[in-house]
Amino acid sequence: MYFDTTYLILLPAILFALWAQNRVKSTYAQYSQVFAGLTGAEAARMVLEMNGVTGVDIRPVAGELTDHFDPRTNTISLSKGVYNVTSVAAVGVAAHEAGHAVQYAQGYGPIKVRTAIIPVTNIGSYLSWPLLVIGVLLGSETLAMAGVLLFCAVVAFQLVTLPVEFNASNRALDALGASGYLKEEQLDGAGKVLRAAAMTYVAALAQALAQLLRLVMIAKRGNRRD
Repeated sequence: MYFDTTYLILLPAILFALWAQNRVKSTYAQYSQVFAGLTGAEAARMVLEMNGVTGVDIRPVAGELTDHFDPRTNTISLSKGVYNVTSVAAVGVAAHEAGHAVQYAQGYGPIKVRTAIIPVTNIGSYLSWPLLVIGVLLGSETLAMAGVLLFCAVVAFQLVTLPVEFNASNRALDALGASGYLKEEQLDGAGKVLRAAAMTYVAALAQALAQLLRLVMIAKRGNRRD
């Protein structure tokens, strides 16, 4: 029975991703039990106001950890465990999403780059593997490498996502700290929640890089067979 040894390249990144996801869940659960004194929606509004950002709608959305900012509608959507909840975890998550709204409002460079490469990233995620497989089967180095190059767009997206997410968290924590609403231990807890969430993006980049290396190895192995 044939085993593709290139799968081993992905194993460390997969284990890292599983660890990051577990850390997010455990940290979020821990600080969901710590009172913050204001709701997630109030925290998001406060971050916007402290940065002079207006015209952003804040609304509840179904699901768990489905919080996000949509620049198309200029809307911050907060999950039921965040919107009207007065926990450190809820405040941290909501403030982070407000940080994204501030990034768009202030023209933060990396978030512009990430938005611009989304179409290419979508193409790369759908076509990279088909082109690679077809290239290997037909013995076409050009097609195989085209698949590899397309997947580079996925890696680029994950790479530019890191400063976007870290910056949004820093903006959130700076605003929360300056507001005086949170005590030092509460602010520290919010920071732990956001740092745990940030590690999932680091894990996503690690997986993308491992997958890119795997694609390169498959492409080269296919060419050697020819």
